[in-house]
Amino acid sequence: MRTLLYRMTHIKNIPHILSNGVTHSSSPRSNPDYVSIGDSTIIYKRTNRLLQNGKLLGSYIPFYFGYRMPMLFVIQNGLSNVNPTAPDDIVYCITSVEKIIEHGLPYIFTNGHAVDGLTELFGINEIDYLQDIIDKQAISAKYWKDENDLDLKRRKEAEFLVEADIPITAILGYVVFNSIAKNNLLTLGINQNKVIAKPNYYF
Repeated sequence: MRTLLYRMTHIKNIPHILSNGVTHSSSPRSNPDYVSIGDSTIIYKRTNRLLQNGKLLGSYIPFYFGYRMPMLFVIQNGLSNVNPTAPDDIVYCITSVEKIIEHGLPYIFTNGHAVDGLTELFGINEIDYLQDIIDKQAISAKYWKDENDLDLKRRKEAEFLVEADIPITAILGYVVFNSIAKNNLLTLGINQNKVIAKPNYYF
């Protein structure tokens, strides 16, 4: 069974992804017109955070192990000084752990939000234990506030981090909010079998 990975991006970034894959901001193939939807404060923290392996968190392209994450709630609702983004402008780029390995891309993964001090870092030597390391129940939880489990949100946001540009051949497909967004992607030449509208992936 594949372990799917999810990365959220603005729909305006899709044409560049179709031509170049998912690229890092420091890549020679980076998108000069990249539209950011994230929290600039957290992005800054990630850029400068030194990981246990001696590398900067910002040198990796992050993916979640699930959808409907707390950050999506922030992005859609414009919280924490983030400009709100309509759900039909947000696209999930889907790959899998197996595709990343198949393409020989360097990676690490975490058992929680990578910025959190409680989170542990894992590498290629632990990949066979991935399903035991991440908390799948927390990742799939619909809500992340629990007075009896104050660590739930951190575990829900476990990450898979890729230290390289990700070629378009590693992208399995795209999830969008509605038929309007789906049609917008289809007009870019994406095969209709690779685009699925799933409103339950959004808030």
